[in-house]
Amino acid sequence: MMIRNLVLSLCFALFLAVSSCRRNPSPKKPNIIIIYTDDAGYGDIGANGAKGVETPNIDLLAKNGVNFSDAHCSAATSTPSRFSLLTGSYAFRRNAAILPGDAPLLIDTKKGTLPKMLQKAGYETAVVGKWHLGLGEGDIDWNGEIVPGAREVGFDYSFIIPATPDRVPCVFVENDRVANLDPGDPIEVSYQHDLGGYPLGTEHPEMLKMKGDLQHSGSIINGESRIGYMKGGHSALWVDEDFPIVMVQKVKTFIQENKSHPFFLYFAIPDVHVPRMPNGVFVGESTMGRRGDDIAEMDWCTGQVIKELEDLGLSENTLIIFSSDNGPILDDGYDDQAEELLGDHKPWGPYRGSKYSAYEAGTRMPTIVYWPGHVKHGSSSAMLSQVDLYASLARLVGQKVKRGDAPDSEDHLDAWLGKTQKGRDVMLEESFTFGLRMDDWKYIEPVSKATPGWLKNKKIESGLTKKVQLYDLKNDIGEQKDIADENPRIVKKMQGKLQKILNE
Repeated sequence: MMIRNLVLSLCFALFLAVSSCRRNPSPKKPNIIIIYTDDAGYGDIGANGAKGVETPNIDLLAKNGVNFSDAHCSAATSTPSRFSLLTGSYAFRRNAAILPGDAPLLIDTKKGTLPKMLQKAGYETAVVGKWHLGLGEGDIDWNGEIVPGAREVGFDYSFIIPATPDRVPCVFVENDRVANLDPGDPIEVSYQHDLGGYPLGTEHPEMLKMKGDLQHSGSIINGESRIGYMKGGHSALWVDEDFPIVMVQKVKTFIQENKSHPFFLYFAIPDVHVPRMPNGVFVGESTMGRRGDDIAEMDWCTGQVIKELEDLGLSENTLIIFSSDNGPILDDGYDDQAEELLGDHKPWGPYRGSKYSAYEAGTRMPTIVYWPGHVKHGSSSAMLSQVDLYASLARLVGQKVKRGDAPDSEDHLDAWLGKTQKGRDVMLEESFTFGLRMDDWKYIEPVSKATPGWLKNKKIESGLTKKVQLYDLKNDIGEQKDIADENPRIVKKMQGKLQKILNE
């Protein structure tokens, strides 16, 4: 009888403990969504002064979150900045450059990544949108399983544009296989020679919706000539104008399927990258033609994420980080009148430079952090880099960064959440040279080689010179006056700090 009573007492105590846990559950880890746009500049959103286009959904995030004025991607071009975001490592450590569409996977699968770290913390992970980090090893077989890929980098689900919208192959890859591929119509891809497949822009300009430059005059897919050559895969070809509809649906499905447990979503929106081909719903939504309409489309995609979270009751427990991969560019290979229709709009905001540039607009991004009830509303001037999201989010979810992983990532979680205006002391900016920020000082490393011809043709200020440059951003936010000659000691100090980073 005594044993029976003891067992009953223990069972009752266990019941009370379980009931108590159910009534007072431990705090749930927040869902994390990174909305990563493409070639969107600091001034391309309404909250930062956009003209000729409205971005009400992004502005809503800014109004109810933290809007940063000195937050940066790590590099002024796509592949390097995306590499740093996901690995916590500067791109130069991997010799990362703008990749062709048939490049092998750039990320070392033996190393930790942001999504891998979140997987360890119990998160379901997904990437939807532009990839541009390479796939496979060596020559890619587009007709089978393409590995290593997003899965080996840490994503449980993936639906990606393999490279960029202006490069072949013009197909989606879903969970390591080309989506909707007919095995009887295999895909071939080359960046060296014509495969005799699709018509070429150089030979059939009458087929084009929009003329491309020589670089963008390869295979014509959906009325646009691309970089590179492609053959086959007709049933798998994308329709550029359908990007927002297709990708938003994939995003919604992932959120719905994972609403009951923590998830991480990397939504890499391809807007406003060329070729700019907005869905018909957004044509005419701006006064700037295709580029402005693409901004409106980008905002709609953002709004659909917000709405889905609200409909599912997930808003209060979801951290959203909105940003871009590099600075804005107007003429980037297609005759879309982005320059002619610009009007009073300033995609770069008050800053100098653009995509590809060593000046501030090359990496100073529109950046908003939104998490209802957890971030302090308002603006922040904290100097931050996307390379730091790895270490910062690791602390948020209670994970330690493994030794050897994320070598350049610093924990600035409090700054990302708007709890402090103190960010980095020193920050590297990569372009076709190196820039270094130290508080309000901006140093640009001189180059010995001439500016590449293709870059000269972009009609941008690259910042590449054979002379050291130094700017005081506190008094010269537009980097108009080079004061290197008057401040040799500061130049020497910053050169030393730069070399220390490069040599680590």
